Amino acid sequence: MSALFDKTPSRDDTFSFKWQKYKGKDIIPAWVADTEFRCAQPILEAISSYAEHGNMGYVLPAHHQGAIDAVIRWLKVKHQWEIKPEWLVWTPGVVPAFNVACKAYCEPGDKVLIQTPNYPPLLAAPRLNGLERVDIGTVKASDRNDNERYTLDFDALEKEAADPKCKLFILCNPMNPVGSVLTQAELDRIAEICNANNVKLCSDEIHCDLILEDGKQHIPAGREKNLAENSVTLMAASKTFNIAGLGTSFAIIPNRQLRQAFTNAAAGIVPWVTVLGLAATEAAFTRCDDWHQQQIDYLRENRDMVFNTINSIDGLKMLKADATFLAWVDASGLGVENVQEWAEEKGVGPSPGVDFHKADHFRINFGCSKAMLQEILQRLAS
Repeated sequence: MSALFDKTPSRDDTFSFKWQKYKGKDIIPAWVADTEFRCAQPILEAISSYAEHGNMGYVLPAHHQGAIDAVIRWLKVKHQWEIKPEWLVWTPGVVPAFNVACKAYCEPGDKVLIQTPNYPPLLAAPRLNGLERVDIGTVKASDRNDNERYTLDFDALEKEAADPKCKLFILCNPMNPVGSVLTQAELDRIAEICNANNVKLCSDEIHCDLILEDGKQHIPAGREKNLAENSVTLMAASKTFNIAGLGTSFAIIPNRQLRQAFTNAAAGIVPWVTVLGLAATEAAFTRCDDWHQQQIDYLRENRDMVFNTINSIDGLKMLKADATFLAWVDASGLGVENVQEWAEEKGVGPSPGVDFHKADHFRINFGCSKAMLQEILQRLAS
């Protein structure tokens, strides 16, 4: 099993966004949220088949029945969610999608609620669209087994959502960077608050197929009766199957009016997704179930390695993430002025916590081979 993920291809001279940042330096990149793993063979075969055909002309995503059927199949099998084809709106990434949601459901000067800490493009979306961002913080709580976990500050959400200028709440579930999976009770509370205050929900669920903790289950926002008519659910194969460079994702919008507003806001600005992205998504969601499960097992072992090592290093601590391949590390105990510089001086390049509006933290990407991860952790511990 592990051989699939132990043997990762070199990304030298591939213009990888992650690796370019520290090119020529003895710093291991552990920041951008893509993995080091080779794509599953069926995905590579699907891309090769398109390339072998030789024509890369226009393909309207709504006509690509194979990709549509694949999404429907995946959501039914993996998430017990039976969707209708017309609910699907294809987008070239979730970042364009939540920016489109800002345009679709808000007017200039309105407010957008954002769960924080969060990844930089999501934090930037309100201002890019002439809107005011209102941060809804994350707090620590205990689960039913008395394990500490991160969750939303629901008191703040309830207070801020009552402002008539607040029109939209953008949420990550599973949360990025903290890795929590929202429970049924938490989603019900979100629905209650949003519905009571006429606030629409845009739920970024791009990591929903990377649940690592046994007993945890992802609940899609749009599957819930109390959210289906008031939400946009964003998903993709990109994080799970390491095909982010193909620029393909989708929004699921059951409500026709919300869907039309979303489509109108994207018109003339957001391009079609690529033919190779559609082919890869079809293959991922129909022919890669075994690869997917093996990756989950591998990432779970990596997560546990990170958790145990980080918590053994003086000045560092973290909670065990329910999901994703990202570890949110509290470095406030180091007592240094710049925790990012501290990590880079040790030869590790995590995502800077300041970019998530938490300067005394950093985020480590553990979607890599065990050999690479051990080197990262050894450097941090040195």
